[in-house]
Amino acid sequence: MSTTTDTSSTPAGAATGRPRTGGDGSARGRRPGARDLLASLPWIAPALLLILGVVLFPAIVMFYNSTRDITISGLDNGSVGFDNYVEVFTFAYFWPIFVRTIVWVGVVVGATVVISLGLAQILNKAFPGRRIVRLAVIIPWAASVVMTTLVVYYGLEPYFGIINTFLVDIGLIDTPEGYGWTRNPDTAFAWSIVVAVFVSLPFTTYTILAGLATVPGDVLEAAKMDGAGPARTYWSVVLPQLRGALSVAVLINIINVFNSLPILKVMTGSIPGYDADTIMTMIFKYIQNQHKIDVASALSVVAFLIVIVIVAAYVRIVKPMQEV
Repeated sequence: MSTTTDTSSTPAGAATGRPRTGGDGSARGRRPGARDLLASLPWIAPALLLILGVVLFPAIVMFYNSTRDITISGLDNGSVGFDNYVEVFTFAYFWPIFVRTIVWVGVVVGATVVISLGLAQILNKAFPGRRIVRLAVIIPWAASVVMTTLVVYYGLEPYFGIINTFLVDIGLIDTPEGYGWTRNPDTAFAWSIVVAVFVSLPFTTYTILAGLATVPGDVLEAAKMDGAGPARTYWSVVLPQLRGALSVAVLINIINVFNSLPILKVMTGSIPGYDADTIMTMIFKYIQNQHKIDVASALSVVAFLIVIVIVAAYVRIVKPMQEV
């Protein structure tokens, strides 16, 4: 008496433990190997060369210069090890400047995101003239950052600034000549934050608007049918859907704001001392005023590492690539 085995319900390859193959005999789900990397190299080579030329090569040169003794004329007198880093960290104003840089990045990025969330929510609604308003939001982005900062800077001039004149006319300032906002380190730094938020709003707002366009309408309808009010719908349904857009906006803003020089250079550049400086303006002073290319390179390496740590911590905590 013969025994037959029913294999009609057994998937191909399951009994033998062999990987399933496609029609061309290649294994499905296998990890890409060296062959695949070589095959894709012609496509990714331009991007790799761009990264090498724009990021890696300048970073290597910057680190090399940070360990050299470079004169004001550019003459390299040889290696000094990590003496330039010692000078950076033992500089009396370094740690206050470091704290001010963190405050600068945190306040500007935080205020930009909060305001952009409100603007994007408004611009996502249908109302007369919405297209014109959306175009108007782009203006700070289209205009030069230096030009925008100069307009605010001269508007804050005590004697002829239009902003100071307006504040005097409405009674907020009781002196007829206005107030020297850009003469005081604290007020100049505060106005720099205002300008930085203003010029950062267009990109962040439009990034969030793009995220709002991807929120499924049926999900909003389901939340409405479940009795969720506008606030509950926004916090529980809309905001989680904006995770990807917010992650991109925050990450790019952190990098841009940290490396921002023009706004602070214009608004606080005439103030003596280091009471309104961030790391970027300090690097500029090392190069422009003290002509210390080697110490400026060391400080640039420190700034580069700080950005890397901030970005790595942000990605680790937020996990922007994780699905909602």
